Amino acid sequence: MNDKVKEHIKQKLSLVPQQPGCYLMKNQAGVVIYVGKAKKLKNRLSSYFRGTHTGKTARLVSEIVDFEYVVVTSETESLILELNLIKKYDPKYNILLRDDKSYPYIELTKEAVPRLTVVRNINRKKNKHNRLYGPYPNVSAARETVNLLNRMYPLRKCRTFNKKPCLYYHIGQCLGYCSYEIDKKVIHDMEQDIIRFLKGDHSLITKKITDEMLKESERLNFEKAKELKELLDYINITLTKQKVEIGDLVDRDIFGYYLEKGYLSIQVFFIRGGKIVERHSHIYPIVDELEEELTRYIAKFYEKSVLLPKEILVPEEVDEKLLESFLGVTVKKPVRGVKYRLITMAKENAKISLDNKFELIQKDEEKTSGANEELKEVLHLATLDRIELFDNSNLFGTYNVSGMVVFKNGVPSKNDYRKFKITLDHNDDYGTMKEVIYRRYFRVLKDDSERPDLIIVDGGIGQMHVAREVLASLGMNIPVVGLKKDDHHATSKLLAFDPIVEIDINKRSNLFYYLERMQDEVHNFTIHYHKQIRSKGSLESILDSIEGIGEKRKKELLKKYHTITKLKSLSKEELSKILPSKTAENLYQFLKQYEVE
Repeated sequence: MNDKVKEHIKQKLSLVPQQPGCYLMKNQAGVVIYVGKAKKLKNRLSSYFRGTHTGKTARLVSEIVDFEYVVVTSETESLILELNLIKKYDPKYNILLRDDKSYPYIELTKEAVPRLTVVRNINRKKNKHNRLYGPYPNVSAARETVNLLNRMYPLRKCRTFNKKPCLYYHIGQCLGYCSYEIDKKVIHDMEQDIIRFLKGDHSLITKKITDEMLKESERLNFEKAKELKELLDYINITLTKQKVEIGDLVDRDIFGYYLEKGYLSIQVFFIRGGKIVERHSHIYPIVDELEEELTRYIAKFYEKSVLLPKEILVPEEVDEKLLESFLGVTVKKPVRGVKYRLITMAKENAKISLDNKFELIQKDEEKTSGANEELKEVLHLATLDRIELFDNSNLFGTYNVSGMVVFKNGVPSKNDYRKFKITLDHNDDYGTMKEVIYRRYFRVLKDDSERPDLIIVDGGIGQMHVAREVLASLGMNIPVVGLKKDDHHATSKLLAFDPIVEIDINKRSNLFYYLERMQDEVHNFTIHYHKQIRSKGSLESILDSIEGIGEKRKKELLKKYHTITKLKSLSKEELSKILPSKTAENLYQFLKQYEVE
């Protein structure tokens, strides 16, 4: 931070009020890199620019050249605004706080004849007041439970009613709702049994299975009895989780944390029906004050991935009143008793999780954001938050495609990947690069969408020149680098700057592995798309692409062989009997390559 920036920030800080609100940190390019909130804006903003910082906070502060703030009237408004601003700007340092883990739930639909389904997208379900139970550790556990209940209770299985009873009716797992009038009381009783089970009371179904198992044993139907015994074991071992002596069956989530070496470890216990049914853990580098980090994390936790329980228990550092106002459920901060012991247990598990994973997390940091920082320094770039990489693929000049992958702060951003079907119908790498770069960045200009800080082309000097020329014609100044390969087709050097120079990269360094990982990602993405496009091609389109095969020969081959498989089964000699030798060679080589990929 130079003296001019320091003076600018100092002057702005003198005008910041001691009121609640949100702040937006900006880098040299004017991009929002962090969004936070504070009870007293002046105190919080000032804390960034005094004293020393470590870890991610130090890196954040080193990039700040300006800030903005918004004053609000309450802390609840501040939290709402903060989360909305994070969604809007997707800041670089808030992205580390994302946790896209989602859990499966079992839904008992509210239809005249209900069904059991496994759902993940629970946001759209919240406002419909549907009956959702969970979360479950994974989809397999949820599906196994649904299968168990469907075997025990003859619920409806089909999405829409069939015209006549299906297989489930004939094997006794459906009452034939599509063809017969079923007593509503029968359906209601089944629903109540299933709800009791999903809420954690397994006694009714356990008794039902035990009684049926004994009956089958008395009838000497030992195979059926063994099957029922396995069902009973599944309930006792898999579904009966650790019981918590809490004195009621209220659905609760318990949050605990552990903070060390700049990393925050958070542990969540899901208690359903008086039992711990699942737990969730997440570790990330801390940037803000502990209270703000914890409050923000819990608020975001329920945005899309987890259904709100009746009660949430949080540690003493969390503002429980703020969360209660924001989430609309009871939030408590216990200081003694069994609930406090649950918080303590969650904290202990958070510590264990961080102790076990700390070295792996550090190494992953070095390989991603650390390697990204190293690349930024090597290329003398002010910022390097977004990289776009391109690769081309074709088969003898046909099925020309290009792929673009995006890395943000060292990790793939798969939602930003793009595919391009090239209009050129012949093998021209430079023409392909010219087309894809123009199409991509003309669209960026037109939509005013986010621009990359760096473009990497999976090719040499020629492709770099083409890409730079197209960008210049569009009035865009984005650095373009290339990757040079050795005789073994492995990445050996980085091509950069103007005039272009070759930069040696230590093949054992994190930077080299980072470049190689990006190169593999874009290559695999493009090849996958190429295969998709090619698989849609018919035998006719393949024959059209072979020089020497005209309309007459094409019709004869189509009439005789019909499919690509039959044509591929022919040897070169067999093809030479029906085609001129050069044409037969072209077709044979084409089909050989087609088969390999």
